[in-house]
Amino acid sequence: MKVIPPAARVYIGCALLAAGACVLPALRPGTPWGTTALLAALYALCELPARCPLVRRALGGSAPVGTGSSYPVLLAAALLLPPAAAALAALPGSLLARVEESPAGPRRAWRAAAAALSVWAAAHASGALGGPAALVHGADAPVLPYALLPAGAAALVFCLVLTALDGGVRAVADGPSSRAARRGLLGPALAPHVVHGLAGLMMAVLWRSAYGPVAALFVLLPMYISCWVFGQYHRERAAHQATIRALVQAVDIKDRYTRGHSERVGHASVLIARELGMPEDRLDVVRFAGILHDVGKLGVPTRVLRKDGPLTPEERRVIELHPEYGHEIVRGIGFLGEARTAILHHHERMDGSGYPYGLRGEQIPEFARMVAVADAFDAMTSHRSYSRARPVPVAVAELERCAGTHFDPRMVDAFVRALDRHGWRPSVTADETPPDGNVPPPRGADAPAPSKERG
Repeated sequence: MKVIPPAARVYIGCALLAAGACVLPALRPGTPWGTTALLAALYALCELPARCPLVRRALGGSAPVGTGSSYPVLLAAALLLPPAAAALAALPGSLLARVEESPAGPRRAWRAAAAALSVWAAAHASGALGGPAALVHGADAPVLPYALLPAGAAALVFCLVLTALDGGVRAVADGPSSRAARRGLLGPALAPHVVHGLAGLMMAVLWRSAYGPVAALFVLLPMYISCWVFGQYHRERAAHQATIRALVQAVDIKDRYTRGHSERVGHASVLIARELGMPEDRLDVVRFAGILHDVGKLGVPTRVLRKDGPLTPEERRVIELHPEYGHEIVRGIGFLGEARTAILHHHERMDGSGYPYGLRGEQIPEFARMVAVADAFDAMTSHRSYSRARPVPVAVAELERCAGTHFDPRMVDAFVRALDRHGWRPSVTADETPPDGNVPPPRGADAPAPSKERG
């Protein structure tokens, strides 16, 4: 349970008082209670499934949608209602919404206050530009040309106020120098709120049409489902990233000499793929292949991985099993796709002298040829406990010398072009750097054969 600092509680209290002041005028005569109650109930209904255990269990334990999926209802309220009534419509759903972290009470109160203040400001922006009048205009003339401007202004103001309030509470809770407070929150939030604003406009137009409020559900339902699908995608992606992180951390713990090596190989592999014009949807798989290329070292005895002296032939044969171990480890992880064959074949060579199967030329999978270049380059440019890093130009010259025999020349050329464009920052990956003039004999198989360095 994360404790909310006293300063943040005061900030939340002030926001609640401000929200109460915004809602208070709705208690006076003239408030359209029918529309207000319907929109408030609709917003609450959108938030309730996330709190229902039966629904979450049916969906595999995850919430149906994320926060903000029902914002079109609030933006429709900003177009249809006076500011105070629009703020009032935001309260029930916000108070009923599911809260992930404890303490739930203050967090739920904060969400209600922020939503009420944001929709109140959005309704003022819409009213100032004639939003309500534009919606009524539809009896004799088209609505959309006149309503687009107030709807866009309402969405923009809603986004600005909500982002400012969130940034403020993060700054108060974590300190003004915190990364969360300094990082811009507006950019990532703007595009979704524009989409919510358009959906809210469609809801408001249908609400005022001859078909009435029921027709507005035809806008909300697809929006709700699309938000759920989008949320599922991000949850699945987060699970994939967590799986990758866990495997990489396990390798780093076992082989301290190559700490950070996996991430750099993943980065270099993506540089090659992007230089070759590979589609964006395959770049993640390339990155996974580079990051997990050495996951098979989990099956290699630690004493062999951490040995400082030269490897015996038997120990080298054990290390050369790590691509097959790695393939076995990831074989059941479906989202890795082509990355699995790259893990198995990243030590194959173009002339057939590699391992584990002695493939040659085009028999070697494309991703494996990319990872082979990236792996060898990082092995040569990183300090290890048993060898010193080579300068980048020297490593590039070695790659070019071995192109056609060990490495695919096309991959080497692409990597050299990418280095010219983006540069490279060599990194120390061992716990200690060997002193000058006291470099142990190089070992391993990650770099080109003449250097025999191990990654």
